[in-house]
Amino acid sequence: MDDEEAIREVVSTLLVAQGYECASMGNGLLAQRYLQKNRADLVLSDMVMPEMDGLSLLEWLHKHEPNIPVIMVTAMYDLSTALEAIRCGAYDYILKPFEKDQLYLSVRRALEHRRLVLENQNYQRNLEDLVEERTSQLKGALEQLEQSYDDTLEALGGALDLKDAETEGHCKRVTAFTIAIAKAMKVDALLLPQIARAAFLHDIGKMAIPDSILRKPGPLTNEEREVMRHHCQIGYNMVTRIPFLREAAEIVLSHQEFFDGTGYPRSLKGEQIPLGARIFAIADALDAMISDRPYRKALPISHAREEIERCSGTQFDPEVVKVFLGMPDTLWSELRENIGRPYQLSQLKAV
Repeated sequence: MDDEEAIREVVSTLLVAQGYECASMGNGLLAQRYLQKNRADLVLSDMVMPEMDGLSLLEWLHKHEPNIPVIMVTAMYDLSTALEAIRCGAYDYILKPFEKDQLYLSVRRALEHRRLVLENQNYQRNLEDLVEERTSQLKGALEQLEQSYDDTLEALGGALDLKDAETEGHCKRVTAFTIAIAKAMKVDALLLPQIARAAFLHDIGKMAIPDSILRKPGPLTNEEREVMRHHCQIGYNMVTRIPFLREAAEIVLSHQEFFDGTGYPRSLKGEQIPLGARIFAIADALDAMISDRPYRKALPISHAREEIERCSGTQFDPEVVKVFLGMPDTLWSELRENIGRPYQLSQLKAV
């Protein structure tokens, strides 16, 4: 762009001779209209032109075509203005009159600069796409891994049901109850999978208890009761060997502890008992009372509420009891009727 036709012809002729394709205009406004419809790799612009000068064109290019380098072509007396253009984003400037080699060198450097800028932008885009792709692949792999966790839990729970048919379905129900209470207590969502897995596997240690004790129809002797008590430690020893269940193992070990310290196996008291185990204790007692047993029919939920409230501070954590009592009775019936697979991670995340 130059308002002097002779200069436009000279510059165009020199650049065409070097293999470049050129378009020339008499002012910045004509150049702007051209660039709105055509692609360009480089702009050479005079400073002083009618209708739109070089600085105005530079400002427009900076907003709409920031990747096109601009070389300002100016007379000696416009040098301070040319330097201002550099500060405003021009790539270079050439003083009139100029040598052709100076023109060629400046043009080559500007085009090389544009090439490097575009390559870097493409690299960044490709890198972002690659990161997004890898993130998506990692997310898919984690989802598959979590699903395999759930399948493992279901298999372990199924094996326990076969071992102790009297409490079939108890693991799923008590897990659903535990998670419902944990959510009502606003437990950190990241802890829910850990608590759910522990609730589901709390009785896994009974796999090692002899059938003669586990399925005994009458009351247990003191010796048999002592053997049965070992299921907490046995369950802990089993679960802690599985990497993705290690965080749940402590709850498995503590699920028979009482808030007043009279439970087993370690006689933990109060907040020494993991929160997940304190929540589970109420869920477990609730399911035991409102489920059928060979020696009695299921008790009403109202009775279970009264019993849990009565044992607040002794067997159960008073704070957890308070939350439980504030939850509607209909919730427990709904959970029992729509038990599904409440320990699945996909459901636990939907807090």
